[in-house]
Amino acid sequence: MGELVTRGWSSSRDEVHTADVVLLRHGDTRLTPQRRFSGVGSADPGLSAIGRDQARQAAGSAVLQGRPFEEILTSPMARCQETAQILAASLGVSVRIDPSLLEMDFGLWEGLTFDEVQRLYPEDLQRWKESAWVSPTGSSDTFAAVLDRMRGAAERFATRYAGASVVAVTHVTPVKALVADALGAPPSALFRMELSSACFSRITYTDGEACLRLLNDTSHLR
Repeated sequence: MGELVTRGWSSSRDEVHTADVVLLRHGDTRLTPQRRFSGVGSADPGLSAIGRDQARQAAGSAVLQGRPFEEILTSPMARCQETAQILAASLGVSVRIDPSLLEMDFGLWEGLTFDEVQRLYPEDLQRWKESAWVSPTGSSDTFAAVLDRMRGAAERFATRYAGASVVAVTHVTPVKALVADALGAPPSALFRMELSSACFSRITYTDGEACLRLLNDTSHLR
């Protein structure tokens, strides 16, 4: 019997440099427990006390500790920058703001729950749920547009961090978009993922290939 090969198609290979991107959704804000829409148009809330505790637990997780990271990337939003700074203090690496990691714009739905949007904008919500090319009320942003944006980000990550590891602190929609891109899934796949607060996901990029290695890991949270 020959040797069992466990290496995946996109696994690290000696002759090719792999970019290892660890994705972290920010911790809770005051809007998170009520599952309110919170994109670029909300009041840019910072982390709640629970969110800060989640970030500290993420900083001490096995996903991050004992591994060399080149830097921490973060969305410009306050909740992500606060999460990133807590990680940076633990890991001893610098933080760099990356605008491509911004959440999408939810327009007039910002700060509302699904039930409130259902009551106020029922037809718009139904169209949005049926198509990744439809914008929330009062916004020009779509899931499809975010997926296009994150495809470009993935290409930059694969080139800039070839042979290195990086942490990217961001939001629900950008993580979903990067995962969909890695899997070659259509934009509609963004409607079919659940991501918890302060969850880890991980994608590696090797020689033009992407491999999803972790999704929605919250094992570090008590």
